[in-house]
Amino acid sequence: MRARRSIPLLVLASLLGACALTPPATPVPTDMFQDALFAPATQHISATEVFELSPAMHEFIRKDLARQNFHKDPRQALVDALNSSKSLRLEYDSGTTRTASEAFAARSGNCMSLVLMTAAFAKEMGLNVHYRNVYVEPTWSRSDEFLFLSGHVNLTLGEDPKAVQGKNLMADGMTIDFLPSELIRNQRAMEIGESTIVAMYMNNRAAENLNDGRLDEAYAWVREALRQDPKYLSGYNTLGVIYRRHGNTQAAERALRYVMDNEPANTQAMSNLILVLKDQHRGQEAVQLQAKLDNLQPYPPFRYFDLGIAAMKAGDYANARDYFSKEVDRSAYYHEFHFWLALANYGLGDVKQARKQIALALENSTTTRDRDLYTAKLEWLNAQKRNTSGTFIH
Repeated sequence: MRARRSIPLLVLASLLGACALTPPATPVPTDMFQDALFAPATQHISATEVFELSPAMHEFIRKDLARQNFHKDPRQALVDALNSSKSLRLEYDSGTTRTASEAFAARSGNCMSLVLMTAAFAKEMGLNVHYRNVYVEPTWSRSDEFLFLSGHVNLTLGEDPKAVQGKNLMADGMTIDFLPSELIRNQRAMEIGESTIVAMYMNNRAAENLNDGRLDEAYAWVREALRQDPKYLSGYNTLGVIYRRHGNTQAAERALRYVMDNEPANTQAMSNLILVLKDQHRGQEAVQLQAKLDNLQPYPPFRYFDLGIAAMKAGDYANARDYFSKEVDRSAYYHEFHFWLALANYGLGDVKQARKQIALALENSTTTRDRDLYTAKLEWLNAQKRNTSGTFIH
């Protein structure tokens, strides 16, 4: 179990609440940023461009919205235009977090990107835009040596501010979400400010650059994220991971302890701090903190998955199936778990279950690359007769 702790943890707001609330300003601690350690970013970083409309988006408003009924609620008109436009076929893709105009141009994005795009249109139309952080079951993913915890955001559209004086804006609001309704039904949500949404977007960009090995760019993105919202603790966690990867363990410890000073049970910061303490050869402190983490999180993310992979390598498909099934039981919508469960079932000769799990992997995939992979695997399985030899084919 403890070997799993060797992977840094990052928090994303990419999958998956209203901007009228603005918390009191709390500045970033003066010693948190170490600009001299990093080269200037080559990527353009601007908070104002997050919601900026492109000429093509203005054209969409002029043409596609004009086709909607003039007497229709403008919020519904926007939703209908997004859904019915022949020129706009939006596709969910978790690969990259995009600005509003980038998501519109690509016709795809993760939930954060699609929320930004919808908000940009709504703001241009003069509607009240309210952002919500939705509390869904934790969704973990893994890329190389990083674990990512994805959250979920959506938005609620109110009427024109001039028409709603004295009204309960949230009661009269129209919530727009890019996940199926059954996944978010009855989920709690917290209203958050626009500065927090921008910080979430920038933190995502920092994590994506970090995953690609671009540390200077990652640092620049997370620094700007925390300037947008100094209370956004996930940004400090990301900053700590960047510092550690850059070899600056004291700065990493400072950022991670700042998170834990505010949230003593934050398991992401705790996991990363254990790695920093080990880097600094402070083994006893790391052991003590590990014991606290094990108490808070006895079965860490991907624990059963890693056991399943080990069982697959040993040719023990029955135990592999059981381990992968346990991961599916606690994360039903992560495509990779279904994929490996399909492989285990195929190794056991159960082509019917393998086909079912590959179909679920395809249904829950979040990038074009994964969808193409699972489509090809499913087509191959559909062409096979039942394999009774138990031979594992990867």
